Amino acid sequence: MSRRLPSLSALRAFESAARLGSAKAAADELSVTPAAISHQIRQLEEELGLALFVRRPRRLVITPRGLELQQALTEAFAGVASAVERARTPRRRSLTLSATPAVASRWLVPRLPSLREACADLDLRVHVSHEPMSLDGIEADAAIRYGHGRWPGLEAHKLIDNVFAPVCSPRLDLHERDALVHQTLLHFAPPGARSAPVDWRRWQQHAGMPALDATAGPVFSDETHTISAAIAGQGVALMSLALVADELQAGTLVTPFGPALEAEPFYLVYPSARRDDCWLATLRDWILGLPLPAAPVGSSQAAQPPQRALSIA
Repeated sequence: MSRRLPSLSALRAFESAARLGSAKAAADELSVTPAAISHQIRQLEEELGLALFVRRPRRLVITPRGLELQQALTEAFAGVASAVERARTPRRRSLTLSATPAVASRWLVPRLPSLREACADLDLRVHVSHEPMSLDGIEADAAIRYGHGRWPGLEAHKLIDNVFAPVCSPRLDLHERDALVHQTLLHFAPPGARSAPVDWRRWQQHAGMPALDATAGPVFSDETHTISAAIAGQGVALMSLALVADELQAGTLVTPFGPALEAEPFYLVYPSARRDDCWLATLRDWILGLPLPAAPVGSSQAAQPPQRALSIA
């Protein structure tokens, strides 16, 4: 419905004169002459077809209908002034994104400067944990986790394929799968997680190596430490190839043999009820626009094609 409103200047002149009780005071507030204030008020009265003031010598007495209009205009102009001030003042918002240590340190954190460029008013708090977090806006707003991608009440966007294979330093000169029985196995076991990624016992079953002691070797609670030990030549790690893509490309790690096991992918998840939250949508669009790590199989011998591992959700 279209609204026919009087001149904004006339309304401002009237509101100021009525609130201050003087055309001169209103003129000082609005930086115009008293004659201009009087002229605008008379124009407003003519357009409305009613008297807003009773003119008395050296003062204006507002009428009851004029008082009603003045009170509404004062409240409205205060609301406009508040909205303008909010528009002038940059609004900042903080969101918490939970991710596993390796995803956070090896994929997410190096790309955070681009989020500042995309939305300088958004402060992202990265919460690092293997433990599932409540996406209630208090513990976390969104999370990057691996799983089947179907969770009631959550939006899920697939990010990274999760393919596991043995990786090691090329200094170990490891080429034959049977030689693995003479190597140190590096294990990763996340504390507090409800599930674990593909482990050596699962790989042993797919590889058909009953002679391999799949439980021996040091255990790390953080993927990044496991990767560091593998780079240092301390043994062979079973890692998500996407999380060591840079090392495989640089040649500091190789995948000497297969099989490679396909596990559950990584997803970005957040509450479906917040699908239209503009700040969360900004974070979602930024993450979905990031270059995703490939899962190359760079080795002296190509790993076998991925096989579906047991569910890790």
